Amino acid sequence: MKKLFLFVFVIFISSAYAWSQSADDITGIWWNDIKTSKIKVEKKDGKYIGTIVYLVPEKYVNGVPEKDTKNPEPALRDRSILNLQILQGLVYNIADKEWSGGLIYDPKSGKTYDCFVWLEGKDTLQLKGFVAGMRWLGRKSAWTRTSI
Repeated sequence: MKKLFLFVFVIFISSAYAWSQSADDITGIWWNDIKTSKIKVEKKDGKYIGTIVYLVPEKYVNGVPEKDTKNPEPALRDRSILNLQILQGLVYNIADKEWSGGLIYDPKSGKTYDCFVWLEGKDTLQLKGFVAGMRWLGRKSAWTRTSI
């Protein structure tokens, strides 16, 4: 009987921990994978978005933040990458413990990809951008929680 009680207790504690993740856990400031920019993830209109809020000074050109020169729309190529929204439309899926249904924009290439994200611990945000609905075909990136 004691073994059964212990087993049920362990299962209860484990499941409580697993379900303790909240949709808002991805909000905050994150370093990108190469630590050249910080992205602020926040909830807007019920979905999660990410905006570049900091660029390392080495990425400035003549004292000015980089421009979005690779954007496929010529009219947008002169806008700054600083304050550029690069992540949009993510919705939390509690069953899969991930945020999905979003898009991520890569200013280096000017391309936009479908994406989903998940947390590993509290301080690592894993992102995967993919094309044509093929989640297994894409590129993964890890962002690290930080502050401004």
